[in-house]
Amino acid sequence: METEKGETQKLPKPVLRHLEPDERVLFSIKKKMSLEKPKWLLVTDRRIIYLDEKVLGRYDLKALPYQKLEQVTVKLGIMSSEFIIEGEENIKLRLGWMNREEASKAINAIKDALNAIAIEPVSIEVKKGLTSETWVLKKPKELLTRTMPAYRPAQPVAREEKEDPLEKLKKLKELYDMGVISQEEYEEKRKKLLEEV
Repeated sequence: METEKGETQKLPKPVLRHLEPDERVLFSIKKKMSLEKPKWLLVTDRRIIYLDEKVLGRYDLKALPYQKLEQVTVKLGIMSSEFIIEGEENIKLRLGWMNREEASKAINAIKDALNAIAIEPVSIEVKKGLTSETWVLKKPKELLTRTMPAYRPAQPVAREEKEDPLEKLKKLKELYDMGVISQEEYEEKRKKLLEEV
């Protein structure tokens, strides 16, 4: 990872322990406040990871896979910014320690990572006020992802105009078998696809 000065940034041991063998870290922010141990926000090709290091080797680590991500909100003010990550099962992370530039880079990294695996593009709403700016990233309601995440923000993803419903059923079954979608989501989407056949 690169820091602002361009030197290699070493990832903390708790993160390295929890990364999957072929998972790639696309973006990271490390923030040290006063006498506390550093806090980290990492964007990988599969999920968002938040690490709050504590003294004596203790830490809090929260990982939110993109399939469970619902919304990311960044409130950029003159003096500070607030970064809010919301997911299913009432998961909510509030990070008030990023500056304006870091928060903008982080939300763009999340958008790029989601767009690399989503079939439908992710939307960002921006509301600009006199002294503040709010960015809201929302994933599509029915986020279907490719079986293997591919991080390629520089290349546009080729999309088929109309895919065969039987092919869609096969892909849906693969997602269900992999545990990416729940049985309820599978049944609901399967019924809709059967109506198209």
